[in-house]
Amino acid sequence: MTSPVPTQAAFAALALAFAAPAAVAQATAIDSVIVTASRTPQLASEVISDTLTISAQDIANAGVGSLTELLQRQRGIEITGNGGPGTNSSVLLRGAAANQSIVLVDGVRIGSVSGGAASWNAIPLSAIDHIEIVYGPLSTLYGADAIGGVIHLFTKKGKGAPAVTAFVGGGSDATYEADAAISGGTDKVSYSLSVGKELSEGFSSTRKGSSSFNPDDDGYNRKSAAGQVAVQLAPGHEIGGVFLYSDTVADYDSGSFDAYSTQRQSTIAAYSRNRILPNWTMYVQAAQSRDKSGSFYAPGPFGGSQIDSTQTMFTWQNDIRIGADNLQLLAEHRKEEADGNNADLNRERNTRSFAATYSLKRGPHLVNLGARTDDSSQYGTHNTGSVGYGYRISQVLRVNASYGTSFRAPTFNELYYSGYGNEANRPEEGRNKEIGLHYDDGTTQLAATYFHNKLTDLLVNTVPCPLASTPEDDYRWGCAYNVNRGVLEGLTLSAQRAFGPFTVSANADFQDPRDETTGKSLQRRARRHANVTVEYTNGPLAGGVEWHLSSSRFDDAANRNRLAGYGTVNLFATYQVARDWSVLVRWNNIADRNYELARYYQTAGSTAFAGVRYGFK
Repeated sequence: MTSPVPTQAAFAALALAFAAPAAVAQATAIDSVIVTASRTPQLASEVISDTLTISAQDIANAGVGSLTELLQRQRGIEITGNGGPGTNSSVLLRGAAANQSIVLVDGVRIGSVSGGAASWNAIPLSAIDHIEIVYGPLSTLYGADAIGGVIHLFTKKGKGAPAVTAFVGGGSDATYEADAAISGGTDKVSYSLSVGKELSEGFSSTRKGSSSFNPDDDGYNRKSAAGQVAVQLAPGHEIGGVFLYSDTVADYDSGSFDAYSTQRQSTIAAYSRNRILPNWTMYVQAAQSRDKSGSFYAPGPFGGSQIDSTQTMFTWQNDIRIGADNLQLLAEHRKEEADGNNADLNRERNTRSFAATYSLKRGPHLVNLGARTDDSSQYGTHNTGSVGYGYRISQVLRVNASYGTSFRAPTFNELYYSGYGNEANRPEEGRNKEIGLHYDDGTTQLAATYFHNKLTDLLVNTVPCPLASTPEDDYRWGCAYNVNRGVLEGLTLSAQRAFGPFTVSANADFQDPRDETTGKSLQRRARRHANVTVEYTNGPLAGGVEWHLSSSRFDDAANRNRLAGYGTVNLFATYQVARDWSVLVRWNNIADRNYELARYYQTAGSTAFAGVRYGFK
């Protein structure tokens, strides 16, 4: 069964729903706290950036699956993938490429230094407590690669009396998952430790027509662990440590050979948070992340590749309160290293960074100013800046506007890979301006954000390569080269409203990510995508339906190979059978729609999953 293309009328209906007037409710929204948008806890009502939080309850309701499946249901996000949950996937924010956004785990940057993107297939969803997403350029706060935004994953943290939680479930494609955690805390010490195991027989990652097609099932096997500990030495003085470890082996198609990949992801960090003065808090963190990736696609000693990425980071952050204002001074050092069986990539580079931001509040006015300099041993000095302004029109309505610059550092592949890289490649640069309107009366939330991010020195695979003087040169298949200009432009709409036991939420993105040099749409970016969720809660029962829509995209930069639009519907329900026991059921893609996120690669058909959870509150 093929997937019908979502019609203009379907997206127009969504837009009209967003624009519908909302009745003012009597309730007042509880102000949540956001950390990622300013690198320090901040009330959501005082954040100028466009942000989104996925709660622990949202993750618990998600059932088995991957982080990418969860993120695909959020506004401003698209997913591409080369098969099932164990294979390579990419997360695109606001039309930016996967290596144009930053992924953090408990404040620690992760990702491959050779390819530049995070290995989403290696991150266990069971270890994650909640997620913060900040859209738009954040290079002023986080340095290189924060063009599209930042996705921050927080692992589980302990508090209160000792508690044990556990989950076990199974479903389609012989998929099984089990995890357990223990956590707790006192006034002096808090701790948590979780372990998890997932495995699946999966389905064939490719379709007929692919040169790599093999009709066998491509499954995966993942084991993971995560933990935190924090100790209060004295009032205002805390030390602690966090870690995450995941080891994944996943099958993929490479002709008749039973190809497989290995992915080992780990992060570890130690920190100290000290209140030096009543208005001065100092935070110091030493951290390291490792991404070890192997791919084995043919028999024999030369039938595979291995690349190990290591990032070692040191952060010194000072937050100084000046009345209602906050001055932040930041110094960072990051060392990137690659080691593998490709000697050309076995390099390292060091980046020293200094940044300052100032946030002020004056009545209904919010202002944020920031500046940063990054000095790299490879690409030299790069400066970024930002300015944001917010105005509270009323208690429930606020308008925000901002301008910021950003950049992406060339990856080691783009610099050093034999026959492709060029050591003269420069960082990509972005200049983003946006304006947003936010309404929240405690029952109804409405938001609209327009953004325009202009990119220069875009790195693309140029064929023929301008570095090749003869057809026999190493660059005969093209090379990475700074040649293009691009624009990431769009309008994001979101809405949520409670109707008694029902909660309706929806989001829609109308965007035009394009290569201005060629006039073509950027690869695998849809011009329209949307989500609608209707949830019902009545006592111990909670359930709902999700509808995901995407228009067509092009699989290639030349816009010759079109991927059809699609729409999928999912059902989910949880039931609290006792105080500490609940059951979960999820049915994804109930109409068994057949669609592609990348040409010739399969996606899951209709799948079901059920599980039992103990101890989740």
